[in-house]
Amino acid sequence: MEDTQTNYWKLSTLLLALILVLVGIDALPGGGARLGATPSSSDTQALAQEVVPEEGVVLPIRWGDIGARMVETGVIDEKAFGKLYTGGGGMSDDTKALLSVDYQKQVVMTRDNAGELLNLLWAFGLGNKNPILADTTEMMNPDYGGAGGFASTGGWSIADGDPMNHYGAHQFITLTPEQQAHVDTVSKNIYRPCCGNSTHFPDCNHGMAMLGLLELMAANGVSESDMYKVALQVNSYWFPDTYLTIAQYLASEGTAWENADPKVILGYEYSSAEGYQRVRSLVTEPTQVGDGGSCGA
Repeated sequence: MEDTQTNYWKLSTLLLALILVLVGIDALPGGGARLGATPSSSDTQALAQEVVPEEGVVLPIRWGDIGARMVETGVIDEKAFGKLYTGGGGMSDDTKALLSVDYQKQVVMTRDNAGELLNLLWAFGLGNKNPILADTTEMMNPDYGGAGGFASTGGWSIADGDPMNHYGAHQFITLTPEQQAHVDTVSKNIYRPCCGNSTHFPDCNHGMAMLGLLELMAANGVSESDMYKVALQVNSYWFPDTYLTIAQYLASEGTAWENADPKVILGYEYSSAEGYQRVRSLVTEPTQVGDGGSCGA
């Protein structure tokens, strides 16, 4: 798994650099123009290091025994979870520990383990009891036929039994009213480029995983501004090509990635499917060589 993911990143960076060199300036229908500058391979690698640092980012959460409790309650069928990674060399040792022990180390998301942490956070977001999953919110809207038919629910195929038996059913953590208010506010302003819904409507795996991450950050006293900062870092590992493209667009507008406002970038204008397509039409995009946008386990 680690070798495959590492090779993906190398291939993605090299192909992106090659495309940028070959394409250069390209007129757009309607009088627009693509980025005029053609970044070198070193420029591309430097941008990738800014957006998705190779050394990873520390998530400001305490994991503890949450993984072991998810296995115990059946939110995660440990054997089924392990089978997801049999074709790529197996789970990382840290992910195995996150599933089985009282994990007291820092949780670090890297290019190699972003997919594994996505699935762990997805399971947590699905199983933890939270008002955002309750009867009065988007997920339970009868117009959608109930909550069981979404990619984030029915698509969770590695639970013990019906995934809806675990939907918001377990009190893994408890938030104070103030902490829940932070989750409500921030979740409504975080989008993902695989669809047009905010995290407050977590109908796909990325949305449900982000909801889980926001809950964990709120429980650990993380401020709303820092929630946005971490959420942008995490979204960038889950959708690397997307956020490399956005970073290129910002650079063409004179804004360095490090100076971008995470709340703005995570909003509908940039991070929803529609918003991203607008940005994508204005830049020479990175090639799509990975499956980071998949909404299934």
